[in-house]
Amino acid sequence: MANEPINCKIEHHAILFAYLAKRAIEICGEEGKEAILAGMTTYGNERGQRMAANALAHGDELSTMTNQAYGEWKPDYDGQMEFGQLRTEPTLQTYISKCAWCDAWKKHGLTEFGKLYCVNVDNAVYQGFRSDFVCTPTTTAMSWGGERCEFDWGHPLSPGEVSALAEKKKELGTSCMKDFNFHTAHLKSTICQVLVQRLGEDGEKAGELALKDYTDTFGQEYLDVLEGIFPETE
Repeated sequence: MANEPINCKIEHHAILFAYLAKRAIEICGEEGKEAILAGMTTYGNERGQRMAANALAHGDELSTMTNQAYGEWKPDYDGQMEFGQLRTEPTLQTYISKCAWCDAWKKHGLTEFGKLYCVNVDNAVYQGFRSDFVCTPTTTAMSWGGERCEFDWGHPLSPGEVSALAEKKKELGTSCMKDFNFHTAHLKSTICQVLVQRLGEDGEKAGELALKDYTDTFGQEYLDVLEGIFPETE
């Protein structure tokens, strides 16, 4: 139908990244791979910094508990993701056993490139939130052939914090979340920028080819909808 809103989903976000990685590596090899990983670290840091700003704006300190509370995305539909806590003490450990990003890469035959997203994204977000925090993967990521992703967040959640986390999530609802038009626009902006910074004209070419791959897959409207979203203007 005409005038239906165009809404990117996790699939669009995942596949745009995979195309950017694919083209950067095809053109620049190992240097392209390193540029993509650097771009992902920058992207994750920026997400974490935004989460921290939201927490501070609400008068909350930056802790492992508030990091868990101020997440910026939610699945497109129930059952798309499966994740939870393994333990809360002596350190918080969590898992993901069904992942929409992995599913998207598999569907499009792009896991080889998409899996680079997983190398440091969780730690990059966590360190963007608070620079002295470290998130450590404790298993092989699913995108790299593991059974499920597991993470150690380096700090405990006390019983009181477990209760506070549930309350904080309820209080916030979706107020600090962004849709995947935003997240895809952010990914596009930051990764393309880092590719150009590190690879010059080759990085620019990789970005252009990846965006063509993306529009060939999803349609021009799913690129047009990203215009003007990121960086945010006051």
